[in-house]
Amino acid sequence: MAWAAYALHMDSTPPSLTQRRKAATQLEIARAAARLFADRGADAVTAEEIAQQAGIAVRTFYRYFRTKEDAVAPLLTVGAGHWRTLLAAASPQEDLIDALERTIVEVLTPRSDDDLEMLRWTLGLLHAAADDAALRLVWYRVNGESEVQLREVIATLAGPGADPYALRLIAAAATDAMCIAIEECATVEDPLLDPGAPAALARRALRDLTRGVQLHPPAAGG
Repeated sequence: MAWAAYALHMDSTPPSLTQRRKAATQLEIARAAARLFADRGADAVTAEEIAQQAGIAVRTFYRYFRTKEDAVAPLLTVGAGHWRTLLAAASPQEDLIDALERTIVEVLTPRSDDDLEMLRWTLGLLHAAADDAALRLVWYRVNGESEVQLREVIATLAGPGADPYALRLIAAAATDAMCIAIEECATVEDPLLDPGAPAALARRALRDLTRGVQLHPPAAGG
């Protein structure tokens, strides 16, 4: 679950130095916002405090983000981007649902202290979002955008002849499985008591949501 260790860009064109610096600054701001929101709740945190924690000027904060809640989007986006990158590297011969399950588990399973801290921030963010409509909107927006991009990866892995309807269902199910798992784990009193819970719950949700979906329906009359 090393969400801080992978690239923000998935296209074949390497990002420029300016783009890399911008992305690094945005991610550092996002980490600061996530820490503060997870510890104190979004209502108790100001943009000025986030900027101070990130070591930037307030005007720099507003150059990148319109609101304090928007500041966490890069952190959430980077996690979704890592998942898509892992999935895109799957073999076309691997069963699609198996590949989705495997990569979901890999992304959600903490393997280091940094991963555990990232999981804590993410769960804390979702806990804070329960009482903050603006923060929930950021969460929903990031996941909606991720689902659209996930469809392209799934379509490539599925190959020609796959049912477009089934592809949309699977992309929605996979995205919702991740969301449901994280949201459910964020509601418990000590979410890090079992660090493997998000991955286990997401795996279960994926299987439940995709049960019966036929990626390649039988030909008519077959």
